[in-house]
Amino acid sequence: MLIRNVDVLYGKELDYVPDTNIRISGEFFRGIGKNLKPKPKEDTYDCEGLLIIPGFINAHTHVGDSIGKDIAIDRAVEEKIHPIKGIKQKILKKSSPTHLTSFIRNTCLSMIKKGITTFIDFREGGIGGIELLQKAILGLPIRTIILGRINYYQDLNAIKQNSSLPHSKKRDLSNLLKKCDGIGVSGPNEFSDSVLKYYSKLKKMRAIHAAETITSNEISKKATGKTETQRALLLKPNFIVHMTHASKKDLMLASSIKTSIVVCPRANASLAEGIPNLNLMLKVGCNLTIGTDNVMINSPDLFREMDYLWKVSMGLEKKRVSPRTILKMATVNASTMVQDKKIGMIQPLHLADCIFLNKHAIDLEPMFNPYASIVHRASETAISAVMIGGKIVHGKI
Repeated sequence: MLIRNVDVLYGKELDYVPDTNIRISGEFFRGIGKNLKPKPKEDTYDCEGLLIIPGFINAHTHVGDSIGKDIAIDRAVEEKIHPIKGIKQKILKKSSPTHLTSFIRNTCLSMIKKGITTFIDFREGGIGGIELLQKAILGLPIRTIILGRINYYQDLNAIKQNSSLPHSKKRDLSNLLKKCDGIGVSGPNEFSDSVLKYYSKLKKMRAIHAAETITSNEISKKATGKTETQRALLLKPNFIVHMTHASKKDLMLASSIKTSIVVCPRANASLAEGIPNLNLMLKVGCNLTIGTDNVMINSPDLFREMDYLWKVSMGLEKKRVSPRTILKMATVNASTMVQDKKIGMIQPLHLADCIFLNKHAIDLEPMFNPYASIVHRASETAISAVMIGGKIVHGKI
């Protein structure tokens, strides 16, 4: 396939390349350049007026609670989503697998229409929870990185005694990892140092929530004398989610060992827990990505997420942030975070996951700054088509 006369945000820096051609073969981008010519019998599409950008990567979701949209909207965070006693858990236990599957699938369809081509999900419920998600996405083209979780948590007494992971749970974990891409740990306040260090030896992807609330930070310090972030890093995670209340020292520590951070600004705000300090995170050199978090409390829309983060960060800190920086968080930075995945950018040998935006869309024209236009003017109405793995899966070109 040859895409002709199209504008592109290319490579790791999302460089704007106007009026060029892109070759796609199989699932991958194969070449880009004005001099590319059609091959015999090659499908060719004239895409003048369109801008191709990398498909969005929703770096943190909990799609399992799609059935509980806006329930208990006025409750505190622990009441809503605590991994053991939260309202979310009660809803999931009372819901039939058929209903859960249906609403998870609807969420995935919604993400595709909004240009999200990959999502990374923290999947509760053990192997059963993983299989439920896999059933929900069966036949859908969206890419999914599933980080599972065994049904095991420790209380503060076990944490203070530094209790080890029971052998039966080690077996459960081994079986679970055969079904998913890694582990998504609820948080350091549910596990001892011993368990976190055990998890750190796992060969698959590791991630954990930390420093989402002031209260959770205080609990960690009182119980262990360490911040949540310090204890979370015992996991040697590929990434930490939230860090809304991480100190500069904590952020510098994460940056120094190249642990990425996923911020979820709209979810944090809707829980009345604050906004991540984007400027400080950037200043200390963190690799930042962005996620929409629980569907129960937030819509899976990265256009809205980017717009909110960009404006609220500048409004609170009174410092300018480049919209290109925000757009990279939803695309190329996530490619760095998951390391060997060829996603998140448009360049040869990367997966052909991309969004075709209509530059003449009523909210975008005239487009003087493509990065600003995407971050704070675009929405799913500006999408002409979404491509995943070299195939158009939504819209048309």
